[in-house]
Amino acid sequence: MELLYLVYRHYRWPFIAITLLSMGSALLGIGVIAFINSYLIESVGDPVSVIFQLIGLILALMVVTLSSQLALTTLGHHFVYHLRGKLLKQLLDTDVAQVKRIGQGPLLASLSSDIGSITIAFVRLPELIQGTILTLGSAIYLGWLSPGMLLWTALWVGATMVIGWLLVKRVYSHLGLMRAAEDRLYQDYQAMIEGNKELALNRDRARDLYQQQYQPNALDYRHHIIRADTFHLSAVNWSNIMMLGAIGLAFFLANGLGWANTNVAATYALTLLFLRTPLLQAIGALPTLLAAQVAFNKLRALALADHEPEFAARSASPTDGLVQWQILSLRQVVFHHDGQGDRAGFSVGPIDLEVRRGEQLFVIGGNGSGKSTLAMLLTGLYRPVSGEILLDGEPVTDREAYLGLFSAIFTDYHLFDRLLGPDGQAPDPERVQQWLHLLQMESKLVLDGARITNIQLSQGQRKRVALLLAVAEQRDIMLFDEWAADQDPEFRRIFYRELLPRLNAMGKTVIAISHDDHYFPLADRLLEMRHGQLSELTGAERDRVSLDVVGRLAEPQES
Repeated sequence: MELLYLVYRHYRWPFIAITLLSMGSALLGIGVIAFINSYLIESVGDPVSVIFQLIGLILALMVVTLSSQLALTTLGHHFVYHLRGKLLKQLLDTDVAQVKRIGQGPLLASLSSDIGSITIAFVRLPELIQGTILTLGSAIYLGWLSPGMLLWTALWVGATMVIGWLLVKRVYSHLGLMRAAEDRLYQDYQAMIEGNKELALNRDRARDLYQQQYQPNALDYRHHIIRADTFHLSAVNWSNIMMLGAIGLAFFLANGLGWANTNVAATYALTLLFLRTPLLQAIGALPTLLAAQVAFNKLRALALADHEPEFAARSASPTDGLVQWQILSLRQVVFHHDGQGDRAGFSVGPIDLEVRRGEQLFVIGGNGSGKSTLAMLLTGLYRPVSGEILLDGEPVTDREAYLGLFSAIFTDYHLFDRLLGPDGQAPDPERVQQWLHLLQMESKLVLDGARITNIQLSQGQRKRVALLLAVAEQRDIMLFDEWAADQDPEFRRIFYRELLPRLNAMGKTVIAISHDDHYFPLADRLLEMRHGQLSELTGAERDRVSLDVVGRLAEPQES
């Protein structure tokens, strides 16, 4: 199994040691049976001596068995810890475009359900290993007592296990379908949680989401989990009853056919009774291990970035070439959005653009014009399918360093609760206090060192906190995607007439997606995205747009 192989590959020597400990547990278990056979079934020696020896063997068996199971379970939890960390690091290293294609639902399901399935599998794994080793060891001992009886008993038990396995295979198929339904359920949960305000206003939409999306997915999940449980319980009960039948077969072969004496038959019965619980536990553990395999398959299907244990270091030296850049250029850059379902794909480009250090650029464009995609390309979050990004005429080869030039506040930004300075160090306290005052957040924001303790603010205030976080990072280029849209008119004026000039005075290059035409004259250049193409508005055209951007956006976009 892949689970065992991965554990062996990452923890070879501890795994080998635990396997040997499990084998020792199995040998002790067989030793207890052999001791009972020799001293309590075939003959009885000194009763006091025998009982103390038996108690000693049982105590040793308990200690070794418990030790092997705890060791394997602990090793499993270490593996799951590293697997979870690896998955999160891969997620952090994956291109934004790929994360967007995967979607939040499958990612959340993998981080919770899939990792949970693998954790449960490790808890049940000792049962499978213990049952397997005990069965093999007991078979050797029973073969030594009576090879003929072992053959027929093995055929009986083998047939039992084969049919049990066929039932478990059906469990596997339903677990895969159940897991797909679970992905859809997570998307439904996400829609209900994130859209709770809209759903409260529109009960028709709430009913449609509940009845037409959630309930079919929940019913599909219920169907497959019931089928999986049905086949699982069938496998367990089949194995349970057939193991009792194996005991009857042993006595029939011994007493009915005369293949062995009653003592050997009693030993067979004792051994089969001893194996009954481990075998049933092993069969019971199989669905969890199969669910773990389904989880592994799901994790692979995410197609995240290859795992890199460490974060790439970024140079912040003043002499670094990127820090001293003067012109950022996009040359014939093209990006494609793949179509999904009935939605057609969309292309942006080819785009040619030069951004000079210290400039203040405004970008306008209608919905779906490609301006947000342009922002993602500029910041390096989207990789162009063709064309190149250059700094001072040289192609960008160090993507990590290039990303380190930008701080950005997108429309779908996430507000973190911790201030970070350059290179992840503590922020400059003086700069933080200065901008708290400029953002009019001194009396509203509570700081515990670098941590913000109250981010449950209004949307406009949250945007100001996001700007504070961006300023604290001290990056060269600051990108704002409709930042002022959530601000009141007074603070919108402060943003354009006081904060942006201050950022320019600090040497920052500002790129702002904005439709506040009243402030367009403040920009060094005015750019427009239209149907995936970028152009610069100058002269009379710029003046006209600065008076009425709505009229400009209302003009038809020609394909």
